[in-house]
Amino acid sequence: MGRLAARLPLVGLLAAFGCGGGSSSGKPNAGKPAPRTVVRNTGSDTMVNLAQMWAEEYRRISPNASVEVSGGGSGVGIRDLAQGIVDIANASREITASEKAQALKNTGKTPQEWIVGYDAIAIYVHRDNPVQEITFEQLAGIFGKGGTIERWSQLGAAAEKDRIIRASRMNNSGTYVYFREHVLAKQDFKLGALGMSGSKEVVELVGHTPGAIGYSGMGYKTAAVKFVSVAAKAGAPAYAPTFENVRDKKYPLARSLNMYTLGEPQGETRKYLDWILSPAGQAVVRQAGYIPVAAGQGQ
Repeated sequence: MGRLAARLPLVGLLAAFGCGGGSSSGKPNAGKPAPRTVVRNTGSDTMVNLAQMWAEEYRRISPNASVEVSGGGSGVGIRDLAQGIVDIANASREITASEKAQALKNTGKTPQEWIVGYDAIAIYVHRDNPVQEITFEQLAGIFGKGGTIERWSQLGAAAEKDRIIRASRMNNSGTYVYFREHVLAKQDFKLGALGMSGSKEVVELVGHTPGAIGYSGMGYKTAAVKFVSVAAKAGAPAYAPTFENVRDKKYPLARSLNMYTLGEPQGETRKYLDWILSPAGQAVVRQAGYIPVAAGQGQ
């Protein structure tokens, strides 16, 4: 399956937004308001704030459309899509072959991918933590099964709280899956991490815990935490998850933000996705702290 954000043409629908919901026949309705069209959207906790911002902005453009957003994790969104109970699944990872097969079996339709932005999994520590850089190998030593790094002093850091407290995600999270695949080389996580239900909760815990480290989407940064620059291997340059480093593919934990539909989307769902990929929708991506899909968008 191709990267559809790169090859699907955007549809010029701005003029059509004034027509209201996708279920309207276009005939006079004796003064009654046009029926509201609901687009159901669930999935990635990394994307939930962005998805809510999109939904609110789209309501201003298409008042007869209502986008209902909820989180739960990438796995939950894809599961809901495969069961045919949502129109769009948000995922901070790619859909698997087995998930596609299940959706086809249940609904007769193959999920279609839309890349709607780019993110980086940032490594967060408390703002007072002196650590500035970290490698994949060191992260695996902290988070991975069999890893032996338990104290900041093992990394040469004289942190106020020496014992490392690990903030992780639940296994239904796309961020969890991505981190496990790319940092832990698909090995299991070490027992004893604090499994957080959402991206925001990871960052909040780290911000309140001087000895903590966690991984989460770059858009959740607060004044209580700081980014640690990441190197893919010892001796390689370490990069922070900045806009420029993610856009230029220098940061080693950059990833796409995806939406999935069952086959070719229709009606209001199609209008909504085309708006998300328009300059106006991509401006919301940048406002939320993520990276637009094309250079120059969202500026």
